[in-house]
Amino acid sequence: MPPPPLSRRAVLAGLGAALLTGCGPRVLPEGPPLPGAVDATGTATPAAPSPSPRPDVTVPAADGPVTVPGGAVRVVALDTAELDSAMTLGITPVGAAKAPLDRTLPSYWPASRLAAVTVVGDVGAAPDTAAITALRPQLILTNLARDAAHTAALRAIAPTVATGTTGAPWKENFHLHAAALDRREQAAAVVAAYGHHVDQARNALSSSGTAGQRISLVRFVEGSPAVRLYARQNFPGSVLADLGLPRPDPQNADRFDVETAPDQLAAADGDLLLYAGYGDPDRNGLNAALASPAWRALGAVRGHRAFPVDDQLWFQGIGYTGAHFLIAELLHLLGAS
Repeated sequence: MPPPPLSRRAVLAGLGAALLTGCGPRVLPEGPPLPGAVDATGTATPAAPSPSPRPDVTVPAADGPVTVPGGAVRVVALDTAELDSAMTLGITPVGAAKAPLDRTLPSYWPASRLAAVTVVGDVGAAPDTAAITALRPQLILTNLARDAAHTAALRAIAPTVATGTTGAPWKENFHLHAAALDRREQAAAVVAAYGHHVDQARNALSSSGTAGQRISLVRFVEGSPAVRLYARQNFPGSVLADLGLPRPDPQNADRFDVETAPDQLAAADGDLLLYAGYGDPDRNGLNAALASPAWRALGAVRGHRAFPVDDQLWFQGIGYTGAHFLIAELLHLLGAS
C-alpha cells in the first residue's frame, strides 16, 4: 500500500525545528526555515529589517552592475525562484508574478504570508507597470529568461536585478538575490541549514535501504504535445543529485528534459515515479495518460510506486525552502522519514 499523503501543514509543522535543533526531519515549522530568532518550539522567525538606513549595494546582475538601496524590503519578485529567495530570507514581497496557468502563487507558502503579496501579472508576460509602480518597490527581482525584453521598463520603476536564467543554477542565483536584498549573513545560514538537511536525508535514505532507488520525474504541460521527463539540469533534478539518488537511464542526462510521446512512456519508468501536471489536466494530457495502456504498463504504476506531486512545489518551487519541502516529501514517499 502507498504511504498516506503528507500534508503541507504536517511538513511545515516541524521542518524548521528539525533543522535548528539538529533532529532528523521527522517532524516536518509553522513557517519555512528562515534565519533569525527561534521561538520556544524551535521555529525560526524572519529577521527584522534594520531600523537604520543602510548604504546602497552594487550587485553583479547578469546584464551588468546594478545599485540598489541597502536593506530593501519593498520588493517585487517576477518569477517563482525570486519569490522563494525573498521569502526564505524573511522578506515578504509587496508584489509577485504568478505562473500563467496557475490561479495562485505557489501554495507551499503559508496563506498568511501570501495574503500580503499583490499579484502583478504573469511570469514572462509584459509587466503591468502601473500595478508595479503603485506598490512603490525599492527593488525588482527577475531573470533574463523571462524578462530580457522588459528590463528597461522595469528599471524605469525601480532598480532591477536579473539573473541570467532560472532553474538549474538556483543556488548561484540565490546568492545574487541575497546580495541585492543585503542579506548575505542570513543567506549563509540558509545554505548551512540546507547542507545539514541533505546530510540528514542521506543518512535516512541509507538507514532505510532506499538510497539506490531510481527516481523518475514526469511532467505534463498544457500546450506541449509531448510528455516531459525531467533530466538532471533543472531544480528537482539538482536536489535529487544532492541526495545522491540515481535516475532512470533515459533521464540520467546533462540536459533539462527528455520528451516522449504520450503513447511511448517506457522511459518514464523508475523505482519511484513522481508526476505532476501544469495547467488543466484534460488539456495537458495528464488525465488521458493515467487512463492509457502505456501508463498502466509501467512497472512503477503496476507496483503502486507512482505518486502525484504538487507542480507548484516540485517544478516551480525553485529555491531553498522549496528544496526543503521537496526533500521531506521525497523521504516520506520512499518510507525513509
